[in-house]
Amino acid sequence: MNTKLTMAIQKSGRLNQGTIELLNLCGIKISNGSGHLKALAEGFPLEVLQLRDDDIPQYVFDGVADIGILGYNEVLEKDKDITIVRQLGFSRCRLSVAVPRNVEYTGRLWLNGKRIATSYPKILKSFLNENSLKAEIHTISGSVEITPGIGMADAIFEIVSSGGTLLSNNLKEVDVVLKSEAVLVSNKLLDGNKKELLSKLEFRIEAVRKAQRNKYILLNAPKNKLDEIIKLIPGMKSPTILPLAINNWYSLHSVISENEFWEVIGKLKDAGAEGILVVPIEKMVI
Repeated sequence: MNTKLTMAIQKSGRLNQGTIELLNLCGIKISNGSGHLKALAEGFPLEVLQLRDDDIPQYVFDGVADIGILGYNEVLEKDKDITIVRQLGFSRCRLSVAVPRNVEYTGRLWLNGKRIATSYPKILKSFLNENSLKAEIHTISGSVEITPGIGMADAIFEIVSSGGTLLSNNLKEVDVVLKSEAVLVSNKLLDGNKKELLSKLEFRIEAVRKAQRNKYILLNAPKNKLDEIIKLIPGMKSPTILPLAINNWYSLHSVISENEFWEVIGKLKDAGAEGILVVPIEKMVI
């Protein structure tokens, strides 16, 4: 029987969409899509369980799923003895304290003696203990944002992404406690064959992530400016330099980090670069 990995993913929502997109970029297509607990994969020895995100840590801990993709916040909240393999860079959000817009939040001491509604009681309790605060925790499974408006809580501790839900409930974000994103997790007792498959999956994910963090850049430059420009875009080893039909002009091809993009582009123009083109990279293997 051929070895395969069983992966648990969120069955719906923004994290599900990001996960499917990542797997697609890794050459892995999921069939039997939505509405089914189990789905098949093409392009990699993988089967997929589509679950509630807060159930994924338990499934991975029990070994029903070998690996899973879920939010870091859920890993902390469920506190199961599983391995965080890597961060995945999508579905970024934060766990924050929010209060009614007319409240003057004077700092974390303001929370002393208050009622706080949350669907993350374990993380909230740790936060309160770390800051020597005592508050009444109300655990709510959904619609946490309405609790201050109906008099159930003085504040909430909840996931925030765009902040639109807070605004619509007349709340304001006052304290970011934890930043979260999608993570890949695994059971700690994978056998050798499954560890090898996980390593191959990680290789694909890293190639996609590197491509997302970098851009391919092409530009033209006169010969007397090459040394200065090469210092700005060294590339993975060195840029590719090709002569143009115009005498003493060259085309340079290189890779540039997304984080440095705008700063470097300005410097390149100042150094004499012309005809700058920036192209997305689909995969990047080093």
